Amino acid sequence: MLNFDFNEDYILEDDFVKLSPLKIEHVENLIEIANETDIWKYSFLKGNGIENLTRYIRATIENREAKKDYPFIVFDKVKNKFAGSTRYCEIVPPLKAIRLGYTWYGKEFRGTGLNKHCKYLLFEFAFEKMGAERIGLAAYAENKISIAAMQSVGCKKEGVLRGIFPATNGNGRSDAVMLSILKYDWERNVKLELKRKLNKKP
Repeated sequence: MLNFDFNEDYILEDDFVKLSPLKIEHVENLIEIANETDIWKYSFLKGNGIENLTRYIRATIENREAKKDYPFIVFDKVKNKFAGSTRYCEIVPPLKAIRLGYTWYGKEFRGTGLNKHCKYLLFEFAFEKMGAERIGLAAYAENKISIAAMQSVGCKKEGVLRGIFPATNGNGRSDAVMLSILKYDWERNVKLELKRKLNKKP
C-alpha cells in the first residue's frame, strides 16, 4: 500500500518552485493563465472562463475527497507568480501505482526549467515518501512538445492507446502515447540525471 494521506496538505518545494494543494479559491489566481488560447488544445476537459475553471477545480477537489486525485497549484518562486497546475491522479494504493497528469502552465513559464523542477519534486515525493513503484503519464499523440518534455525528465515511452481521446478538431478520435517512470529507473539514474539538468541554465 502507499504511504499517503489524502487529508494531509502536502507542500513540495525547492528554491525555484512551490507546489501546494489546489483549493477552490485558487480560481482567481489561475483564471488569467486558464484563458490563454492554447492551454486547453490537448485537453478533453476545459478550464477556460470562470465557470469552466471553477468546475474543473471543483471536480478534482471532489476526486481528492474520493481518494482518486491529489491536485496542486504551482507557484514560480523566481517570478513570484502562480504558474499553473498539476496533479497525482488514478492513484491505486494496492498496486503502488499512480498517474501524473493534467499539467498546464502559462506561456511565460514554459521553457524556463519550471517543469523539470516540478517533476523532480513530484517524482521524489512519490517514490521516496509515498512508496510508489510506478508513475504513468500520457499525452495526445499529436502533442509532440509534451511528449518530448516527459521524455526529457526520464519517462519511457510504453506504447499507444488507439482512439482513446476525442479528436482536438471535434472530428473522430485521437491516440494517446503512454509513458512511465519506475522506482527502479529513478534510483538507477533518472534522479541524478534530472538533478544535473536542474543545475543547468534553461
